[in-house]
This record gives sequence, C-alpha cells and structure tokens, in this order.
Amino acid sequence: MIVKEIISKNAITKSKLPVADYVVNAYIGCPHKCIYCYAEFMRRFTNHYEEWGDFIDIKIFDKIKIPKDIENKSITISSVTDPYNNYEIKYKKTRQVLEALKDTGCNTGILTKSKNVHRDIQLFKQLKNIEVGVSLNTVDDSFRKLIEPAAGAVEERIGVLKTLREQGIKNWLFMSPIFPFLSDYKKIIERTKDFVDYYGFENLNLRAGYKFRVLALIEQKYNHLYKHYKDIYIKGNAAFWSLLEKEIISYCEDNNIEYRMYFYHEKIKKQ
Repeated sequence: MIVKEIISKNAITKSKLPVADYVVNAYIGCPHKCIYCYAEFMRRFTNHYEEWGDFIDIKIFDKIKIPKDIENKSITISSVTDPYNNYEIKYKKTRQVLEALKDTGCNTGILTKSKNVHRDIQLFKQLKNIEVGVSLNTVDDSFRKLIEPAAGAVEERIGVLKTLREQGIKNWLFMSPIFPFLSDYKKIIERTKDFVDYYGFENLNLRAGYKFRVLALIEQKYNHLYKHYKDIYIKGNAAFWSLLEKEIISYCEDNNIEYRMYFYHEKIKKQ
C-alpha cells in the first residue's frame, strides 16, 4: 500500500447522494480491493495512477467545521471509502469526525464492511441519532474472498450486526451489490433477521473498467452463469432485475421485514 497524509480543508461536504445531505470521506482510496468498486472513479480527480486498492490518502483536518444547518440533516460516513478500514485504527480520522458531531442534532449514518467498527460503539451511544449499516451480499466466505479479498469475513460482519443490536444501536444490513444467481437474499436474511433492524437492497451495477473485471471472474469461476451475465450486462436485458425486485419486495412484506430498495440508480431521485 502507498500511504500518504494530505491536508484537507473540509471533513464534511455537501452530498449529491439521494439519501444524505452531507457526506464524510476521511480517506481517499480503500484497501478492501472489492472487484466491483464503483469508487475507483476517484482516481480521475486525485491524480492517482496506482491500481484502486493499492493506495490510501489520509486526510488531515486541523479542525472539523460543522455546517450551520446540520440540525436534523442527514450525514453519511462514508460514500467512497470504508470509514473503518484498517488504517482507521492508527489514524482515527472517522473517530475525529464522530467526536465533533456529538453535540449536533444531525442524523448520522455509517456504512462499513469491517469489524473495526466495534472500537467506537461506546462513542455511537453519545450521538443523538445514529444508525450503523454493514454491507454483506453473501454468506459464502469463499465467494466473498473472490470479490472482496481484503474486506471483513462474513462471520465478522454478522458479529458486528449482533453486537450493535445487543448494544442498542440501530443497525441495518446493506445487501450490496447483489450478484445475479450468486447472492442469495433469502439465506442472508434467514441468518441475520433476529438482530437486524432493516435491510437495503442494491443490484450489481457494472460500468467502466470493473465491468470487464467482474465479467472475467464470472467467466473463469462461474462459467455456467456467464451467458446470463452477458445477457444482463452486455445485451442490457433488465428483466432479471425487475423480477428480482418484485420477488424481494413480496418476500419482505410477507415476512414483515422492513426494507429499502436501491435498484436502478438512474431512477432514484432526491426526496
């Protein structure tokens, strides 16, 4: 890993996400090496030529500037990196931001794939409105190692969700991205429903360089599915997602499971 410290003016910035007013990304880059990571587009704006996953910039903030209108606004930590990647243990940049948010009335949302989030559970209790999400799209750790080689193991993430529930912190499981015919949403829900407050579902979106990286993996490791992936991602057949969305909604409603759907990014509008 190439690690650099960089001076950053603002820790909290306006968000273009449909689910947040503000966003915090205390790091540029992420060491998880997820093969489907949409955030590698960040290299265009940061003059990095290394492969995504081979570098990380640590943002240094002299002072956390809290927006004047933060009361009752939503803030997401993080959108293009994991706030609890292993470098957080040393640098504590995410913790620095959370400490600054303690006396505000904002709605704080955290999303991670790491067990390192355990460290700040007592701090979470000092924030007025907080929920912590864990991304998980499989209960098969051998598949996880292929698509997220340096991210937290399946059982570690499930353990995070259990601990959050035990500590009285609202949690959610972000089933993202759902890999066609490989991510079994029913198995994931059955494993976790006793200690998850709600679920989010996002389909696998493929574009740019990582589209071919993912398709190459499917062709090599799951060749029997390759024709289906070609149909969805090369021919552009959206029927699979339409049917799956209806199936997930029906399953959740029949089983009284709270859910949020995040399929079809281009159709999601800021409310």
